[in-house]
Amino acid sequence: MPDSPISDAAALLRWYLEAGVDEAIGEYPVDRTQPCESIADFAPLALPKQAEKPARTPVERAPPSPASPRRTATAGAAASGGIAAVESAVSLAARMSTLDELREALAGFDACPLSATATHLVFGDGNPQARVVLIGEAPGAEEDRRGLPFVGPSGRLLDKMLASIGLDRSNVFITNTLFWRPPGNRSPTSTEVATCMPFVERIIEIIDPRLLVALGGPAAVALLGVAESVGRLRGRWFAYQTPRMPRPIVATALFHPAYLLRSPAQKRLAWRDLLAIKSRIHED
Repeated sequence: MPDSPISDAAALLRWYLEAGVDEAIGEYPVDRTQPCESIADFAPLALPKQAEKPARTPVERAPPSPASPRRTATAGAAASGGIAAVESAVSLAARMSTLDELREALAGFDACPLSATATHLVFGDGNPQARVVLIGEAPGAEEDRRGLPFVGPSGRLLDKMLASIGLDRSNVFITNTLFWRPPGNRSPTSTEVATCMPFVERIIEIIDPRLLVALGGPAAVALLGVAESVGRLRGRWFAYQTPRMPRPIVATALFHPAYLLRSPAQKRLAWRDLLAIKSRIHED
């Protein structure tokens, strides 16, 4: 009895896994709206022994029907809810004058949905009078369990990086652009970041450091407002300032320690950046 399409698909997936394929992306786009006649239509590059099928003639389709009032209302409610959360965060953060007050305010802040799924609030760690503030993207699993930032493998590497230029958690302050772990370590949404950023800005305003370091691309984009990769931002100096700050702060970007664990060859560039940071600290 010939193999069924289902058994073919299972064998194909097993082959993919053994070959190390971890992205379900083909070389050519596939029109999923057309009916599949065989497994070859589902994965056109998976069965090289079969003859390549000619491309289908495009079919004209009727324009999509207008969104229903209920769906439109739901989308509007979600958008207005995000704006309300950000406005609430701005108002609450502005009233806090110390880090302890800010931590307490965040502990009772439920406008960010991440607070309902995380185990612990991960506020920050270090010296409230630090001259250097380092900000990553979001807590991971270990940080969520312990309620402290950068305490997993990437945190241990960060501690070594700081020690190499004479710094430790007694003279820096470390936090993230998010204070709660996203479920499954997924990427945070723009609304989640926007809701947390007023508190991040208030931390920087209260500490008033001499140097701000963004760890990784997402943190760099959120803090510096420059939509470039961290590979392009590292080694450069920026001016960071909020409306409540009397003067700008020198800011730069570093590769995230988690990235350096995956790409150890980049530690050479990170070491250069650390030396530049050390030099900059001693200049002030």
